[in-house]
Amino acid sequence: MKTLFFVFLVTGICLSARACPACEARQPRLLRGIVHGRGPEDVWDYLILFIALLILGYTLFYSVKYLVRPGETSGSHIKNFILNDE
Repeated sequence: MKTLFFVFLVTGICLSARACPACEARQPRLLRGIVHGRGPEDVWDYLILFIALLILGYTLFYSVKYLVRPGETSGSHIKNFILNDE
């Protein structure tokens, strides 16, 4: 039952996030079918979008990197104090 609910929830969210036909016709070719409303109309809009994607990629890379391999080797590090619970 929970799996069925989850499938309907995810499917409903994906379908509602797609652009309607009227909005899709006004979108640039690159973003067609992804977002509602007016898309980027100026070079500045694309520049802001590109910078935001760079920041997102940078933070995603380093958050995964430090979650997988944090690099603290000191025994007195706060991480060891909290996780080892001595």
